[in-house]
Amino acid sequence: MNLPNKLTIARIIAVPFFIAAYYLQWHLVAFIIFILASFTDMLDGKIARKYNLVTNFGKIMDPLADKVLVYAAFCLMIPDPVPGWMLIIILAREFLVAGVRTVAASEGIVIAAAMSGKIKTVLQMIAVCMLLIAPVINQSWFLILSKVVLWAALVMTIVSGYQYVVDNKQVFAQK
Repeated sequence: MNLPNKLTIARIIAVPFFIAAYYLQWHLVAFIIFILASFTDMLDGKIARKYNLVTNFGKIMDPLADKVLVYAAFCLMIPDPVPGWMLIIILAREFLVAGVRTVAASEGIVIAAAMSGKIKTVLQMIAVCMLLIAPVINQSWFLILSKVVLWAALVMTIVSGYQYVVDNKQVFAQK
């Protein structure tokens, strides 16, 4: 198994430790675990592309690992500071994209990730980081800024989902 795939697996393994730290209200520890796990997302992709280590395992598991990490965090933060309806919209977009990718793959069509989806993921990760560290910083302005970033992530989630459907409408026309 190559290094990028090991980093992807490490990100998945980090999730239960992140959850435990969050439930124990070890805000700084949860924040550090989340930051390190998020960093592996950037790192594994860069290494895989630079050294031509892209694998089918990585293509499937890397985005799945991202979603497990980010959405575990969002689930833990319901109802405050992340409202449940917001998570439903975010998850609906993910299920839509996964469905379209599955249909496309069954037709032999490979759909690359769009820049808007990558921006969405980065905004979601930043929002989670900010919301995780907000209790440690304990400043109302920082919590407000965190929620602004969360809203930006939601908007980008909707925009990227719309773009994904429009850019891949040929998949919907398949018989």
